[in-house]
Amino acid sequence: MPEVLFRVDLNKPMEEQDTPGHNRWHPDIPATVSVNPGAVFRMECKDWTDGQVANNDDPSDIRDVNLNRVHVLSGPVWVNGAEPGDLLVVDILDIGALPQSEWGFNGIFAKENGGSFLVDHYSQAAKSIWDFHGIYTTSRHLPGVKFAGILHPGLIGTAPSHQLLDRWNRRESDLVATNPERMPPLANLPTPHSAVLGSLKGAEFDRIAREAARTVPPREHGGNCDIKNLSKGTRIYFPVYVNGAKLSMGDLHFSQGDGEVTFCGGIEMAGWLDLHVDVIKGGMAKYNIVNNPVFKPGPVEPRYTEYLVFEGISVHETTGQQLYMDAHVAYRNACLNAIEYLKTAMGFTGEQAYMLLGTAPVEGRIAGIVDIPNACCTLSIPTSIFDRDILPK
Repeated sequence: MPEVLFRVDLNKPMEEQDTPGHNRWHPDIPATVSVNPGAVFRMECKDWTDGQVANNDDPSDIRDVNLNRVHVLSGPVWVNGAEPGDLLVVDILDIGALPQSEWGFNGIFAKENGGSFLVDHYSQAAKSIWDFHGIYTTSRHLPGVKFAGILHPGLIGTAPSHQLLDRWNRRESDLVATNPERMPPLANLPTPHSAVLGSLKGAEFDRIAREAARTVPPREHGGNCDIKNLSKGTRIYFPVYVNGAKLSMGDLHFSQGDGEVTFCGGIEMAGWLDLHVDVIKGGMAKYNIVNNPVFKPGPVEPRYTEYLVFEGISVHETTGQQLYMDAHVAYRNACLNAIEYLKTAMGFTGEQAYMLLGTAPVEGRIAGIVDIPNACCTLSIPTSIFDRDILPK
C-alpha cells in the first residue's frame, strides 16, 4: 500500500483533524504535505458534507445540510519543482471506500437549500442510502436495482493564482448581481461562514476567508467537475498557477450518472485515492492547455451493453415555449421523460426515479445541436441494472 500522506478521522470535523484540510480555494492556503515528481501516495477523504449525513431513513439531514461547510478537501499537496506554466500530471491509480464506512448516500436538495437540476419539479428533500458489496451497490430505498460502480473523485484540482481567483470572484459577483434574490442563487460567493482553511488562524484566516472562492462549481483549474470517467487508470493534466501546484481532492463517489442531476449527486462516500504525480515543465504553453484540464480516461468501467434511451428537445416542459438550441432544457426533458417511464416500469415514485438517474451509470449525450431550433439530448439507462425486464411489451 502506498504511504498515507493525509489521514481522516470520520468522527471529527475537518478543522479538528490532526492535519486539517480546507473547503475554499485560495493560493495562500498552506500545503499539508510535499512530494517529489514521480511520487506515489494515498490520500484519505471525508464525504463532501464533512459527515453531516447519517445512514438512516430520515431525509432531514439532506434538507438541513450546511452548504457553507462543503466541500471538505484533503490537501493541498505541494509538488516540488512545479511552477506556474507547468502541467501537473496526476494518475489515479486506485480508489476505494474506507473499510469502516462501506456505504454512501444520494439526496435531492430542497429548493431553499441549493436545489437541483429538476428543482422546479422536485423541490423537497429526499435521501437514499447505498450499501457496497465489492464492486456492486444496492439501496433499501430503491428496491429492484443493483449495479457496478465507477468510483471517482467528484472534485480534484490545483490552487488558483491571485489573478485567477480575482477573475472568478468578479465574474460570479457580476452574475449574482443580475438577480440577487434568486432562489437557488445564481452562484455561491465568498463567505467566512463555516470556512475551513487548513492550519491558518487569526488575521490571516480572516483575510483569506473573505477572499477565498467556494468549491461548488468547476473552473479553469479543474475543481468540482463531477466527471464519472475520472476513475482508476485515468491520467489528468492540470494547469499549474502557483508554485507547488497545491493539488487538493475530495467529494468521492462510488457511482454517478452523467450530469449528477440531484446535486447531492452520485453516491457520496468517504474513501481514499492512490495517486502518482509528475510535472511537465512549461507544459501549458507547449501543449496549449491553459483554460481547463485535459484527461485520458482509464480502462476500468462497468461493462453495460444494452440501454433504454430517452430523448429530450429544447421545448420548455411546462410552458411549451420554443427555445433556441438549449441543451440544458433538452437534457432536462430527457431526464423527466425517463422519470415518468420508470414510475410505471418499476413502480417508483418520482423522487426514487430521480435519485436513480443521479446514482446509476447512466450515459448523457448531446445528440444533436445543429438542427434549429431544437437541440436534442439523450439519457441512456443500462437495462441490466434492474431485476426485471423494463422494456415496453
